[in-house]
Amino acid sequence: MQRFAYFEDVVTLTLNPQKCVGCGLCVEVCPHAVLQMANGRVRIADRGACMECGACARNCPAAALDVRTGEGCAQAILNEMLGRKCECC
Repeated sequence: MQRFAYFEDVVTLTLNPQKCVGCGLCVEVCPHAVLQMANGRVRIADRGACMECGACARNCPAAALDVRTGEGCAQAILNEMLGRKCECC
């Protein structure tokens, strides 16, 4: 799959490291390796690669991650890949 990246500093992904319990679920579900484990906690490794799908935040049991899905063009990219029509961007 082609690597997509947004413009610098526009992705809505945020991490509260104090809430992270180190389970790694967010790392497993992220389709673009935006997150990595470091010293038993998650860290944002490549914010620009985030497609704002929301999988990380939905799978975080500690609510350490937040992202506003549909803010960027990820929804349009996914819908196009799935052959759906969308007027979201």
